[in-house]
Amino acid sequence: MSGVFGKVFGKSKAQSQATALASIDKLSETLEMLEKKENLLVKKANLEVEKAKGFTKAKNKRAAIQCLKRKRLYEQQIEQLGNFQLRIHDQMIMLEGAKATTETVDALRTGASAMKAMHKATNIDDVDKTMDEINDNMENMRQIQDLLSAPIGAAADFDEDELEAELADLEGEELEAELLAPTTTSPTAPVRVQQPTRPSAQSSKTEDDELAALQAEMAM
Repeated sequence: MSGVFGKVFGKSKAQSQATALASIDKLSETLEMLEKKENLLVKKANLEVEKAKGFTKAKNKRAAIQCLKRKRLYEQQIEQLGNFQLRIHDQMIMLEGAKATTETVDALRTGASAMKAMHKATNIDDVDKTMDEINDNMENMRQIQDLLSAPIGAAADFDEDELEAELADLEGEELEAELLAPTTTSPTAPVRVQQPTRPSAQSSKTEDDELAALQAEMAM
C-alpha cells in the first residue's frame, strides 16, 4: 500500500510542478503581450498630442480637443494595462515562491527518508555488538603481546626485586669510592730562570795579557 501511495503522491507532485511551470509560462506570455499593447497605446497617445498641436496652429480648436480626448482614452487604457501587468507580476511571484517552497519541502522529505533508511540499516544493537567484538579483539591482542614479551628459560627465574637491590648496592659502592678517593693535583713544572752569563776565567786572563802588552808598547 505504501508503494502505491508513494507512486500516486509522486505522480501528483510531478503534475503539480508541471502545472506551476505551465502557469508561469502562460503568465509570462500574457505579460509580454500587455507590454506590447502598452507601448502601442503610448505611441498613439503621443501621436494625438502632435495632431492637437497641429490643429492648434491651424486654429482648428474643435479638432484639437478631439485629439486630446482620444489621448486621454489611450492614457486610461495604458493605466488599466499597467494594473493588469502588476497583478500578473504578483501572481508570478506567488507561483515562483510556491514552486520554491514545494521543491524545498521535497528536498527535506527526501533527506528525512534517507536518514530514516540509514537509521534502519544501522541498529543500535548491532553497533554495541560490533564494539564488543572490537574490545575483545584488542584484549586478546594485548594478552598475546604480553606473552610474547615475557622472559623465557633461565631469565624467567630471576627475581626483578633482587636485581634492582643488587644494582642499588653497586651504585652505592661506586659513589662511596668516589667520595673516599684522595684528591691529587698535577705537579707544576719548575720555572726556569735564565741566569746572566759570566765571563769565563780564560777570557779574563786573555784580556789582562793584552792590556799588559799594550802598556809595554807605550813605555817604549
